[in-house]
Amino acid sequence: MRRAVSHFPAGHWTAPAAGTVTLDFDARHRRRTLLHTDAGEDLLLDLERAVAMGDGDGLQLDDGSWIRVIAALERVVEIACASPAELVRVAWHLGNRHVPTQLCDGVLSIRPDAVLERMVRDLGAETRFADRPFQPESGAYAGQRAHAHHHDHDHDHEHEHEHGHGNHHHHDRAHHDH
Repeated sequence: MRRAVSHFPAGHWTAPAAGTVTLDFDARHRRRTLLHTDAGEDLLLDLERAVAMGDGDGLQLDDGSWIRVIAALERVVEIACASPAELVRVAWHLGNRHVPTQLCDGVLSIRPDAVLERMVRDLGAETRFADRPFQPESGAYAGQRAHAHHHDHDHDHEHEHEHGHGNHHHHDRAHHDH
């Protein structure tokens, strides 16, 4: 059985793909698992650490060939609002509940959940079901999708951090509120 040993985000690999693997959102966030290509071949995903794969990403196999990741169609609830301010309000409520949420073309998408659907409708949003790939925002601290490359330089700052047991910060330069 061939093994997928490296992951590269879409746009960071250019070799022709020898095949494809279509995965839903949950199956695209793995480190080690058995995958079935769209042609029916079994391969072992065997990465150093778990990766959140997106549509168009590439998996390099141990023989040097490539498999393209395709985001599967999934049932989602699309959330539309009458104004950008209302959309931000709904997004805040979903984020406050740590709900995986995708933002695309002014529409939020979540997985079906009757309680959340009622909540967003009570906030004035409209909901509708759709079948499409689901790629929610990875979050401000995830770093995986936003920083797919490595930095090979030191980060030298002009201020010091002193961390005590209370996790207080001391900065030698002034901070200004904006």
